Amino acid sequence: MVKFNVDGGQNVEVSKKLPSEKSLYEQLEIMQLYTDTHRAFTGREEREVACLKVLYPRLFRNIQPGDLFAGRLDFLPIGFGCVTSLGGVGHYCVFNKLRQFQNALENENDKAQVDALYDYWLDHDLKTKYCKDVLTENTIGRFIDCEYALIATARLSGMMLDYRKLLDLGIDGLRLQITAQLKTEPDNAFLKATLSCLDLFVDCALHLADTAMQNRRDKIAAGLIKISKNKPETFHEAIQLFWLYALLAGVINYGRLDDLLGPFLAKDIKAGRMTEADAYDYIKCLWRMIENRRTTVNGRVIVGGKGRKYPKEANLFAHIAMQVAKDLRYVEPQFTLRVCKDTPESLWDAAMDALGAGATYPTIYNDEVNVPALEFAMRVDAKTSEKYLPFGCTEFVLEGQSTGTPNVCMNLLKLFTGFLNGGIDPMDGKQISGPIKSRPLSEYTDFKTLYADFKKLLDYYMDLSIHAQMYSYEVMNRDVSFLFTSILIDDCIHRGKALLDGGVRYLGGTNEIYGLINTSDALWAIKDVVYTRKLYTLEEVHQAAMANFEGHEALRQLLWQCDKYGNDLDTADNMAVDLYKHVAAGVRQRGIDAGMQYFLVVISNNQLNTEWGRTTGASLDGRFSGMYMNPANNPQGGANTCGPTAMLNSLAKIDARYHGGSVQNIKFTPSFFAENRGFIKALFKVYFKKGGPHIMVTVVDRGTLEDAMEHPEKYPDLIVRVSGFSAVFVDLERDIQEELISRVNYG
Repeated sequence: MVKFNVDGGQNVEVSKKLPSEKSLYEQLEIMQLYTDTHRAFTGREEREVACLKVLYPRLFRNIQPGDLFAGRLDFLPIGFGCVTSLGGVGHYCVFNKLRQFQNALENENDKAQVDALYDYWLDHDLKTKYCKDVLTENTIGRFIDCEYALIATARLSGMMLDYRKLLDLGIDGLRLQITAQLKTEPDNAFLKATLSCLDLFVDCALHLADTAMQNRRDKIAAGLIKISKNKPETFHEAIQLFWLYALLAGVINYGRLDDLLGPFLAKDIKAGRMTEADAYDYIKCLWRMIENRRTTVNGRVIVGGKGRKYPKEANLFAHIAMQVAKDLRYVEPQFTLRVCKDTPESLWDAAMDALGAGATYPTIYNDEVNVPALEFAMRVDAKTSEKYLPFGCTEFVLEGQSTGTPNVCMNLLKLFTGFLNGGIDPMDGKQISGPIKSRPLSEYTDFKTLYADFKKLLDYYMDLSIHAQMYSYEVMNRDVSFLFTSILIDDCIHRGKALLDGGVRYLGGTNEIYGLINTSDALWAIKDVVYTRKLYTLEEVHQAAMANFEGHEALRQLLWQCDKYGNDLDTADNMAVDLYKHVAAGVRQRGIDAGMQYFLVVISNNQLNTEWGRTTGASLDGRFSGMYMNPANNPQGGANTCGPTAMLNSLAKIDARYHGGSVQNIKFTPSFFAENRGFIKALFKVYFKKGGPHIMVTVVDRGTLEDAMEHPEKYPDLIVRVSGFSAVFVDLERDIQEELISRVNYG
């Protein structure tokens, strides 16, 4: 078993969590009881239910004065969850946070108690068990250990539940559905456990109702009592039912709330029960609730697009939500607009208003490209592909029908720098090529052979990635059923099986890739400088990179001045397209061969392009060692010099049929955006017609960002789009800030 650091960070965490309302003693008591309960039960479903009952309703926070509905949670270093953004996965221990908790204790006996908890969970934390089996000395590292070219984890990110079923049936309706299935399988432990979870939901709703009544919040109390059994009839009841269930399921992305809640909203307004101003206050409260969960890269709320059941009512919700996003300018929720040919201009204009105000939202997805692309990519029919929803940093999942969790990430540039160095990573001297043999660089007399051999190394890492992904499902299913999530995912109840036990209709997943454009630009520079113009040998350019271009600045400038992706040049763009197609098609086919419905690359980044860049050697696109890599599907900062149209034309060349999400960043100055809004909207629409799947926009002056680096106290609310998420600029690490500033700012 390879050694790894269990105390290392397990996810991007820019937004800082709210401190627990519980005292240190209360927290320790809960964690001890949870551990004792975990130890006492051995059956998968029985243990999960018993442990959930330890957590809930204990972990609910107080209802705040401005809350219009109930539902705030504390999270502890030991507990149960689906994702690392909130606690951990399955039965988890976040070891570094447990140590931080221990350091806050004063009593030595309490500290010793924490030591005992730590030791127990070394053998029982789900993700640690996975890492013990999967990680290797040189090829696969722990997420997020950037010393490796491939990192892996076990998590269930991005689950988008079938909240329509929840709102249509209510808790008692779900109970009837499960009971009917249980009659055909009277000994089914999974189905019995789901009924216990619904009982727990009722307990939590009534607990919160009691709290509300004690605080004279009668409307909240009445709504909780109502939805503890019955399906909702009002907007207030619908949002309360949806929110409380999402909390107990541990999911952190919320789906198409316009189509889910819009009908309740329209009905209440028509009946005179609420006004649009009331609706604004409710959605503002929801935004605040989501922001307070502080997941950094999640919190997706989606409006617009194809496949909505109630488009008129949904658009009412969408317009109000757009105003909330503009006014609040929170980093979460990740407010998302899906557009198609039927999207009203008023919704487009509201989106441009919010972006122009510096909200960084909505991030915009193009259904005219994504729906048919995913029909192919996910191997589903058109109606099903309309159910796609982006989560997290941009990964796609099918609402209520699939998994899409990205449990592996690959650094293509780290692989390429190692490939050129005889299979040895120039940063740490580790042999990263596995069984793939490298030739001396002098033997590569033509580019075609060089590129073909590099593809062999990529193929090897794609093989590693599908094994790591599939094994993550196996390990999670061995330990937990994710009961609350399974209840609202097709076809778990019908099949009588948990989500990862054969219950989910479409078993999918994603593989995040990084450094795609740096690698393709480096490949093009080699082809141009070494094999076409024959200005240098391959050994000479490699040795210059190994020296981090010290003493070779003229050569570095030559490499940097080669054609670059992002300028609508077929030379560099076609190289990017070819490299992308090899990796994306290869990953997809390996997923199919392994029995998955889909396994797709995601071209995104959650600041990992910068963190991974720190451990990646100098590259032959002219990038220095340790420098940030290109963000997602965009050019390396400063490489695109031909204007926004050219950049978007390059981005549109990537075939959307082979990926499960790709983020496209663009940045404008406030004055340029304000003065040219009509042109920019038209530019986006033309880009979408040419095949662009997505656009995300930051409107900010370069000078503002530079001043914020030097005087952060002046800019506590300056929001920027990092890539797959937004953040307060001054909360980011300095080299991440530098990467953002390096991106071309049009205007």
